Amino acid sequence: MRRHVPTFLGGLLAATLAGPLLAQADPAARLAERLAVNGQPMPVESVRETPMEGLYEVRLETGESFYSDAEGRHFLVGDLYENAGQGLVNLTEQGRNAERAERLAEIPDAERVIFRGAESRATLTVFTDTTCPYCRQLHEEVPRLNELGIEVHYLAFPRAGMNGEGARVMRQVWCADNPTEAMSAAKREERLSGAADCDNPVESQYHLGMELGVQGTPAIVLPDGRLVPGYVPAERLAAMLGLEE
Repeated sequence: MRRHVPTFLGGLLAATLAGPLLAQADPAARLAERLAVNGQPMPVESVRETPMEGLYEVRLETGESFYSDAEGRHFLVGDLYENAGQGLVNLTEQGRNAERAERLAEIPDAERVIFRGAESRATLTVFTDTTCPYCRQLHEEVPRLNELGIEVHYLAFPRAGMNGEGARVMRQVWCADNPTEAMSAAKREERLSGAADCDNPVESQYHLGMELGVQGTPAIVLPDGRLVPGYVPAERLAAMLGLEE
């Protein structure tokens, strides 16, 4: 499948560094400080070495990433794979997973709608939308997931954007005195009567989801950061977590 070139990099793949490189011992630090395109500094967030000698992963503040040689003269957009003994390993996806897990770990419990049972063995983070049929189907599996010791932590991702019905209802959910009850009621398509004007994280979670690669709902994130799109039955999720009975 042909990959799209990230927005910031579109039309810039023939560009080179502007000006001489600093005489620094660390090529990654040199790239991070001086990498520019058409004379304009790139918004570099980080540069790190890859297992491939002479190739560096550059992550931009926009969330986009690409690969560069040590001189910044050649760019490569796409995923980097390692041909390991037991098959291909997507090193780029591993990096995405690690970042996703790190970003989600920063969200406090107070900003999540949490369903947990008597025992906690693992946690699933789910970007959800109360207007989504497959989200409702997954929500019917929550009691079984809790029986298996799997907590379900909901984050908001209104598919139609912040002006849609889903965003309004989820604001009501997060503003409710009991958000878990409100979430279940909304998933049953019951009309909520509470206000939607409290200080809530719905919009920030929506934007976070887009930054982390969420394109639809439900979007299930495993503890290691792997993103699983769409509805998945409870027993299969338990198997993915290594919690089969």
